[in-house]
Amino acid sequence: MAFEPGDVVFLKSGGQPMTVAAVDEDRVDCLWLGEEGELFRETIPSAVLTAAPAEDEDELEDEDEDEEDEHEDKDHEDSEDEDEDKSSKNKRKAG
Repeated sequence: MAFEPGDVVFLKSGGQPMTVAAVDEDRVDCLWLGEEGELFRETIPSAVLTAAPAEDEDELEDEDEDEEDEHEDKDHEDSEDEDEDKSSKNKRKAG
């Protein structure tokens, strides 16, 4: 499999995600962050790497739409709460 700079890869044996920095024939320069935030760079044979699963664009769009819907629902709830508050105040004034 051909890797390109910017691709996210994993060791076939597992581990954390790494970012491809450069590719040279059958060797790949990979970058990753350690547990304490230290930056590592290592040249790894491409045969032991696998590409991270790509997120489907439709799934990403669905996630964005879900977030927008949540914000709209929250705005609608806030509006209903304000209407109830006004109604209660008007009842108190009339009573």
